Amino acid sequence: MAHGSTARPLKMAASTVKKTAPRRKPSLLIADCEFIKPTRIARELFILETLALDSSLSQHKLGESSFLSGAMVNQYLRNLQDKGLIRFVPTGNKTYSYEPTEEGAALRRSMFAAYSGELVRLYSALKRCILEKVSCLEAKGIRKIALFGASETGEVALAALAESPFDVVAVVDNDPEKHGKSFKGHIVCAPEALQYIPIEAVVITSFGHQDEIYAQIAPLASRKGMEVLKFEGIHPPPFRSDHR
Repeated sequence: MAHGSTARPLKMAASTVKKTAPRRKPSLLIADCEFIKPTRIARELFILETLALDSSLSQHKLGESSFLSGAMVNQYLRNLQDKGLIRFVPTGNKTYSYEPTEEGAALRRSMFAAYSGELVRLYSALKRCILEKVSCLEAKGIRKIALFGASETGEVALAALAESPFDVVAVVDNDPEKHGKSFKGHIVCAPEALQYIPIEAVVITSFGHQDEIYAQIAPLASRKGMEVLKFEGIHPPPFRSDHR
C-alpha cells in the first residue's frame, strides 16, 4: 500500500505536466543584405505570415522581427486593413490583435508560392555559379577534391557538385563540434586529415574566412602539390623550394 500511495501522486503529477512547443517564427526576411533587400510586398508577406502564426503580437514585436520602426509597422497594418487583408480586433484598453481575413490568408498563400519560386531560382543560380567557379579545376583534369567548410555554403556546393564529374572525397571544418558528425552523406573531419586523404584540390566553401583558410592550408598544399580554390579565384600550389 505504501508503494501504491506514493506512486499515485507521482503519476498524477506527471500527467499534469504539459510540454508546449516553442512558437515557430517565420524566417522570410534576411537582415543586413546588400544585394537582396526586402521589398514592400515582401514585408507585407512577412507580416501576414507572422500574424498567421500569432495574431496577438504587438506592433513593437512585429517591428523587431520585420526590421521596421513602430511607425512603419503601423502604416503596413493600416494598409493591410484598408485592403481587407487583416482586421483589428480589440483585446483590451487600446490593445488589438491583428487577424488575417480569408482574403488575407488566400493572398498570403499565393504570395508565399511566388516567393518560394524566386528562392528556388536563386538557389539554382547559385549552383550554376559554383559549377562555373570549379570548371577551371575540371579543365585541368582534377576530379578528387575536398571541401573546406561544413556550412550552408558547403551544402549548396555539394548539391551543385552532385551534377558534375567531381568526386568529393572529404569535407573538413575547423569547428571541433562538427568533427565526426554526418554532413550530407560525409563525415566531417578536422583539417589535419587532408594530409592523409588522396585529393588533388581543396575547394574553400566558406565565404567569410577564405583568406584565413587559404593561409592555413597553404603549407600542406605546397607539400602535396594540391590546388586550392577560393570562390573568388583559383590558386595553384604555393611555391615550393626543393633545396635548402
